[in-house]
Amino acid sequence: MTQTTNSRSLTRSQTVRLCMGAASVLLLGTEVLIGLFAHGWVRDYIGDVLIVILLYTLWRTVLPEKPRYGLSLPTGLLLFAFGVEFLQLWGFCDRFHITNKFLRICIGTGYSNIDLLSYAVGILPCFVCEFLLRRKAE
Repeated sequence: MTQTTNSRSLTRSQTVRLCMGAASVLLLGTEVLIGLFAHGWVRDYIGDVLIVILLYTLWRTVLPEKPRYGLSLPTGLLLFAFGVEFLQLWGFCDRFHITNKFLRICIGTGYSNIDLLSYAVGILPCFVCEFLLRRKAE
């Protein structure tokens, strides 16, 4: 009696989605641990580096297709991160009287030039990943 195996292999899109989903879960767990237990430079800088990578992996989990417009996703995420940081400089939470602690943590209340550098460092692996995804798809 022969045993048949399911030889169905994952498509490229499914593989990307699976890998990015796993990376998202790991990064989210790391961010939560940093938020709960870390202090000093780990919380201030490593958390900012990892958050843009988390946003990238979440996006690629939902939309794993071949990058269509070059490096537009990492660029867009970096601009988004910079935009949120500049809202902090402007005092967004205070100007709009946001008192919800969770929202204040998500948006942030203190501007720092170093945060901009942290976001730029964090987006570098995303550019590399996007380049590799594009190359494999061709």
